[in-house]
Amino acid sequence: MSKLRIDESKNILIKDNKPFFYLADTIWSAFTNVTLEEWDYYLKKRKMQGFNVLQINTLPQWDRCMSDVGVYPFPTTDGQQFSFSAFHEEYYERARKMCEMAVEQGFLLALIVLWLNYVPGTWGSRMFDKNIMPKDFVAEYAKKIVQEFDEYNPIYVISGDTDFDTPETISYYKTALDVICEKSPDSLKTLHIKRGYDVLPAELLDKIDFYMFQSGHNKKEQDMAFLLPERIAKQYPKKPMINAEPCYEQMGYSREEYGRFQADDIRRAAWLSLLSGACAGVTYGAHGIWNWNKLNCPKNPILGEGFDKPYTWQEAIEFPGAWDYGFIKYLLEEYKISTMTPANQLLLNETEQIRVAEADGRYLVFVRHNTSVGLARELTGYRARAIDLQTRRVALLDIDIEEGKSVIQMHPFYEDALLILEPVQK
Repeated sequence: MSKLRIDESKNILIKDNKPFFYLADTIWSAFTNVTLEEWDYYLKKRKMQGFNVLQINTLPQWDRCMSDVGVYPFPTTDGQQFSFSAFHEEYYERARKMCEMAVEQGFLLALIVLWLNYVPGTWGSRMFDKNIMPKDFVAEYAKKIVQEFDEYNPIYVISGDTDFDTPETISYYKTALDVICEKSPDSLKTLHIKRGYDVLPAELLDKIDFYMFQSGHNKKEQDMAFLLPERIAKQYPKKPMINAEPCYEQMGYSREEYGRFQADDIRRAAWLSLLSGACAGVTYGAHGIWNWNKLNCPKNPILGEGFDKPYTWQEAIEFPGAWDYGFIKYLLEEYKISTMTPANQLLLNETEQIRVAEADGRYLVFVRHNTSVGLARELTGYRARAIDLQTRRVALLDIDIEEGKSVIQMHPFYEDALLILEPVQK
């Protein structure tokens, strides 16, 4: 199985010398919660929808649903608190079988090494400090992860939902990253960081291959979908970027605020990120899949960010937004679009909510609410079409060209649309 690489442009990932669009599903709780029969069904469904990466926590997810199969990596009496004294080989045998099944279906794996609650000094370990891994065990655990999973050519995601606000936290993650780099030098490495966060420690920065960020589940801060890639691009060396945790479909708003994210919310988060510099890929999440909720499962005493009750996994796997994310990958592949360079400096509309990107002489424009779109570019010889991102209908649009600018006339749809402006082939 060929490995992922970073393209020379440092904008995208490549596989088999071709652009690879990272379309992941979030299933943090796979190794503890999902039976092999359920896993087989899940893999076939997500493959059908176009997903090609699975994001999995190698450790028990702290805020998962308590519907697990009773297999854990370490000794435990309650499935919540662990003794970092020995490895349970049954857990790793089962996890390897799940990885094997996923790879056979064509998926790549993005494996989280240390979720934040296992590391001191993070916001999660301050909420729940019963599972902080001893510092002298971190290197041994990182070696174990490579030993068990490296044959599947995973992406190693060193941190999970973390912040790096203390030297101790950074030291933990540096230890894990150093071991992974030594034991698996050819694999891609990255960091999964907390919502709205853009701090990447210098001690880790040079050893990661691409950036993950999280626009997350706070209703009032959904602009992070475009603000974070803009900030990261300004602050750090150029590397591919991925929104690895936009808002999840039917997730309750964080901090127990009333309301849930709908398909249009997650669709918007994806396109705002993709056209703002994070064009290497995007991750989907469904509330009931990431935590693998089953009917009448016991309540997890750890609330995490305080989300409302999840759907069962059988209901969540049918959420319509997964098809919308599959359509993103399909659309970009059909138009042979890989790299998208942010071009909002061309936008004449006075809003940041419309996003513009350039792609090999074409322009892509995401329009949430319908309006005419002005660009500071004379698009003589271009045609414009609008794709309704909900219904997949396509409309041809007029372009009014004046000196120094073009105005793309309003499309006929009612919500999210992608405008594709391209030169007419002669």
